[in-house]
Amino acid sequence: MISPFSLQTAQLDEPTEKILLPPTDPNAEVMEISGYKLVYVGGACPRNYRVYKAHSMIGVIFQHINHWSNGVDSLRYAKPVDAAVGLDEFLNVARIVTTATEQPLTEDELLDKEFDALTSDEWERLKRYVPQAKHLVAV
Repeated sequence: MISPFSLQTAQLDEPTEKILLPPTDPNAEVMEISGYKLVYVGGACPRNYRVYKAHSMIGVIFQHINHWSNGVDSLRYAKPVDAAVGLDEFLNVARIVTTATEQPLTEDELLDKEFDALTSDEWERLKRYVPQAKHLVAV
């Protein structure tokens, strides 16, 4: 009879394979290109690479037989650096658009948020907030 404990021990004895190696791992397949590091993740066609800029992962690009792509646009790039730059530029533009369109919540909207979800800045704003008397209703 096989007990669950012997099965767990047998599974732990087998070497586990690292799936997502960081770019600093000596076993990682790393391609360094003009300000980016590409770390091979898997796949045959397309091959998948995680893209790092400095020490942060910015996304994934794909190596097809005759071109590269980045998944954020429908362009086909001849070189991996072009796909990585296209990904980086897309993320920068998306960040700017998101920042420009986000409006800070009003104090009344902050009052509707859960207390645990408030940031310290929002708490400070609420401490200074004095509601207008015309909005108050006597009960």
